[in-house]
Amino acid sequence: MGRIKKIYDLDPWLTPYKDVIERRNRTIIERAGEMAGDSGSLAGAVNGHLYYSPHREGSGYVFREWAPNASRIYVIGDFNGWQRSADWEMKPLGGGDWELVADGSRISHCDLFKWYVEWPGGGGERLPAYATRCVQDPETKIFAAQVWEPEKPYLWRSRRKIKVRNPLIYEVHIGMSSEEGKVASFTEFRRNVLPRVKDLGYNTLQIMALQEHPYYGSFGYQVSNLFALSSRFGTPEEFKELVDDAHRAGIAVIMDIVHSHAVANEAEGLSRLDGSYTTYFHEGDRGWHPAWKSRCFDYGKDSTVHFLLSNLKYWMEEYRLDGFRFDGVTSMLYLDHGLERDFNGYDDYFNGGQDEDAITYLGLANILVKELNPRSLTIAEDMSGMAGLAAPLKKGGIGFDFRMSMGVADHWIKWIKERSDWDWSMGEVFYELSGKRKDERTVSYAECHDQALVGDKTLIFRLMDKEMYYSMSKDSRNLTVERGIALHKMIRMATIATAGDGYLTFMGNEFGHPEWIDFPREGNGWSYKYARRQWSLADNPSLRYGQLLAFDKGMISLFADNEIFKSQVECLRADELKKVLVIGRGEYIFAFNFNPQDSFEQYGFDAASGDYRVVLDSDSASFGGFERNNDLILHSTVVENDRNQLYLYLPCRTVQVLKRI
Repeated sequence: MGRIKKIYDLDPWLTPYKDVIERRNRTIIERAGEMAGDSGSLAGAVNGHLYYSPHREGSGYVFREWAPNASRIYVIGDFNGWQRSADWEMKPLGGGDWELVADGSRISHCDLFKWYVEWPGGGGERLPAYATRCVQDPETKIFAAQVWEPEKPYLWRSRRKIKVRNPLIYEVHIGMSSEEGKVASFTEFRRNVLPRVKDLGYNTLQIMALQEHPYYGSFGYQVSNLFALSSRFGTPEEFKELVDDAHRAGIAVIMDIVHSHAVANEAEGLSRLDGSYTTYFHEGDRGWHPAWKSRCFDYGKDSTVHFLLSNLKYWMEEYRLDGFRFDGVTSMLYLDHGLERDFNGYDDYFNGGQDEDAITYLGLANILVKELNPRSLTIAEDMSGMAGLAAPLKKGGIGFDFRMSMGVADHWIKWIKERSDWDWSMGEVFYELSGKRKDERTVSYAECHDQALVGDKTLIFRLMDKEMYYSMSKDSRNLTVERGIALHKMIRMATIATAGDGYLTFMGNEFGHPEWIDFPREGNGWSYKYARRQWSLADNPSLRYGQLLAFDKGMISLFADNEIFKSQVECLRADELKKVLVIGRGEYIFAFNFNPQDSFEQYGFDAASGDYRVVLDSDSASFGGFERNNDLILHSTVVENDRNQLYLYLPCRTVQVLKRI
């Protein structure tokens, strides 16, 4: 059996960095072995959540914390009148560990509690680092940990093992998934939105904001309590039922995991848990994120690595999640967090400006996730394009299954915002959408939640602007709206047709949701008006949103029911003059006519010999088109000058998908 080809074997431009790649890979493997120890695996060694999370042991209730800088720790809560006393004082165990075994009969379901930590020169109330449930007082807005011991533990119904090779991801935020102006619940999402996801054909649910966060408007990216499921959306049992139902529908569930930083709040979060700024974080300026004003983990500390790995294991075991989308990976990879600079060459990935401890941690995280569930998937959100990030460890990579192809959405915005339709380059569109590393798997998207935030614009709003407020009725014929609807469909099809291995959309964007996202805040009068999704627009038969929804369903079903991602992407024609782009992918042809006004009869291009039938046409009346083609016609190649040519009628601003039969 020959040697496994490494990433520098597959990409000659990586050869000068072979030593760095090998050193990183070796460090990850050795570190995993050291941490595994006698347990034989990382999964068997990282159990901080089982030891430190408050729990019952026999007749006692155990409170523990790792707080090496603390001089005293008291447990205060509903069960002792929130008073510090010797009976409720933790004892030092050595090595920075503290413990109190309380009388279990005094602890009840839903009791609220905290630590009161004393340290040299000060003290204050804190939440346990491993708290698995925290709740916010509706009046004071102060958080407390909560004992969660329901009488009937959740009984899982689905034993289905979900394996997704090509993720079709529906990105969601539970709280803003209702049409009502409020914070929606897990149960409401399960009943009202999950059936929509299943009907559309998406096979993966990516959920944001699951870890507890003090500020709702942070979209869940300023995390305070890494082990606590956000109580805003309901109970652990309600979330488990949502995961269960998704699994029964054949849909994998992954979460946005935030290990790139932590909120700076001290009363709620990890910052100064025991009075020290460096318990889990870097000291000095390096411990503070210059752009996010949050705390930066020190991935070189054993305590931090064990904490974060235990966090991954907890979410997978407690809630049976199928994997993670790691947020802010670029910020982790580079000592300068990748801020305000371009990544123009391979030297940017190996020149010593990288956080090698963070790279090691990410490699360990990928090992652990696969040990816990070989079918799981991990996705890296990285805009730097670091080579090897989504390559297997055995090939010298860091081990992510996929990376987000973040530049695709940026290019669509650039083309729409900066150029007229006549100035779009078909060659550039193909190159920028299809230009991905062959040795790494990627997920593409035309827009995610980032493009829907207030201060930015969704694609549909960039295409139509105010016209969509007045002219989305089927009775209306507005040129701006017609252009917007046509391009909205074409942009999505071009994105998925050129995607490496998967596709993502953010909830509501599939039907052209008209509103941006603006969470309740002082500047908008604490309004929920823009922190919701107007599903009724897509359900209203008199409006055109449903036509966009129907197209999305057809597009996703096409890729879900066939194995199109297995085939390579090739450019069959990039006609700059006529604005025609023809893409081949295995047995499928995607014929785009981006021309704003001209349709073309008998447009010919090279194609594999055979007969072709249209399987999806954006100009179909059911998709809001003009029905200018007869999709029942069989198209056959003809030989001209020893080349197989396929001739089609290409209406302006349409895409047809044909399959060779």
